[in-house]
Amino acid sequence: MSNQTNTNISNSNLVMSIGDWIITLLIMCIPFVNLIMILVWAFSGNSNPNRANFCKANLILMAIGVVLWFIIIAVFGSILANSTPV
Repeated sequence: MSNQTNTNISNSNLVMSIGDWIITLLIMCIPFVNLIMILVWAFSGNSNPNRANFCKANLILMAIGVVLWFIIIAVFGSILANSTPV
């Protein structure tokens, strides 16, 4: 057996460390920067696959939240519009 290292393994396929996740989560706390970085990390070709999947899942949850928010606003808006004053 030889002790050759596989040169096909790139740094983007490595498991993210705790420090990488802390930096990622801190960046997610900054308004507007988080949206830009989510898009960059989700759709960049050289991004870590773990971070890319996290960002794609985050985008899906954001979209679901926005749709639910519009539905709730529409329901309560129609209730308020149709209510009669006492």
